[in-house]
Amino acid sequence: MEISARQPLPATKKNHPAGGVRTADPFFRMLVMATGIGVLVVLGAIIGVMAVGGWKAFAVFGPEFLISAVWNPVTQHFGAAAPVFGTIVSSAMALVVAVPLAFGTAFWLAALAPPAAAAFIGMAVQLLAAVPSIIFGMWGFFVVVPLVAHYVQPTARHLFGHVPGLSALVAGAPFGTGLFTASLILAIMITPSITAVMRDVFVSMPTVLRESAYGLGATRWEVMRNVVLPWSRQGVIGAVVLGMGRAMGETMAVTFVIGDSNHIGWSLFAPANTIASLIALEFPESAAGSLKLASLMALGAILMAISFLTLWFSRWLLARGQKAAGG
Repeated sequence: MEISARQPLPATKKNHPAGGVRTADPFFRMLVMATGIGVLVVLGAIIGVMAVGGWKAFAVFGPEFLISAVWNPVTQHFGAAAPVFGTIVSSAMALVVAVPLAFGTAFWLAALAPPAAAAFIGMAVQLLAAVPSIIFGMWGFFVVVPLVAHYVQPTARHLFGHVPGLSALVAGAPFGTGLFTASLILAIMITPSITAVMRDVFVSMPTVLRESAYGLGATRWEVMRNVVLPWSRQGVIGAVVLGMGRAMGETMAVTFVIGDSNHIGWSLFAPANTIASLIALEFPESAAGSLKLASLMALGAILMAISFLTLWFSRWLLARGQKAAGG
């Protein structure tokens, strides 16, 4: 007896849409919901600990805590302005150096480099991104600090020391430690991470888009500007935010080379401090329940707030770019 090709097969437990799935689906749904809620719980717990721990500092000093550059454990007078200034300036300078290098390297690896060279250099970039931060700090202290002290800052003072407006940026004794050195180490640290993310974004881009632009006579610069950047805007911004987050939260590498000085000045070569390095240095010497410990916890809350604002700003830029592209 022949069975018509259009005749449906009898429903069995194996081929029934709900067979064997109905019991597992609620469990899976609860599991993924628990993981999502768990992330929010952990984030809320961190924010709560920082806010409660630092409330004493905000209550004692008030708004002055945010604008005061004094950090004196002897007189029990603490302010957040100096480490906040060091964190923002060092991270911004690191991004100015790292983002162009990372973008150029990623674009070359994804679109222009020979396959053998791209594979080898891409693996080297990934290995460099996995190097522990303390190694960068030790290398910076023994290699970069002497170079900055003996060559970079004296040369900068010779070239710009008599130029109005620029002389203040190169002033100070040539110690080798300071914002410039910390920014340089941070740039070296975050460049591989940004490069790896950008390269993955560029590789996932359909080849036909680039080839079509080249076929129409576009140059490499025009392809990068008009094709690659608009298509990969979201991934590029995500890579930059990732690098900025690592730069702002970096501790040991910055501690080695920034100079540990709670000071706000114009000189890029002057010793300074960041929120993370100050917390790492002062936290072991802070007694439980002390005003100093509360001030350090308040600095942690401020660092989280800066990170949230950075993330919000990046998402705003992304939404604005998508709206402009759609319009």
